[in-house]
Amino acid sequence: MDTGNLGVMAGIIISLGLFAMIFGIFYLYKREKMAMIERGMDPRGYKAQPAPYQNLKWGLLLIGAGLGLFLAYLLDSTAFASTHDENAAIYFGLIAIFGGLGLVLSYRIEKKELYNDNNKSE
Repeated sequence: MDTGNLGVMAGIIISLGLFAMIFGIFYLYKREKMAMIERGMDPRGYKAQPAPYQNLKWGLLLIGAGLGLFLAYLLDSTAFASTHDENAAIYFGLIAIFGGLGLVLSYRIEKKELYNDNNKSE
């Protein structure tokens, strides 16, 4: 297959994929509304519940990822300077580790706050 046909096929596949995605989103949205009506709920009165700790979670995740990236850069430029081209895994690994630590810290803070709120209400 030459590159001209490959470009045409890619355009067709991308267009069909976009159409299928939009159709699927609307289909599931309408199906959710019908399920709410069948259960006697008013779909117009339904609003998503706020997530009070969402900003904390994203903030700690990004801070952790930033710290991981910074530490990976420092290690790459100092400790592993002789193998400069082979250190890409350090970046991915430390970003994942520190991002995960940020999410665990967020979970611990949320759990502590919810535990304190439950004790105050009793």
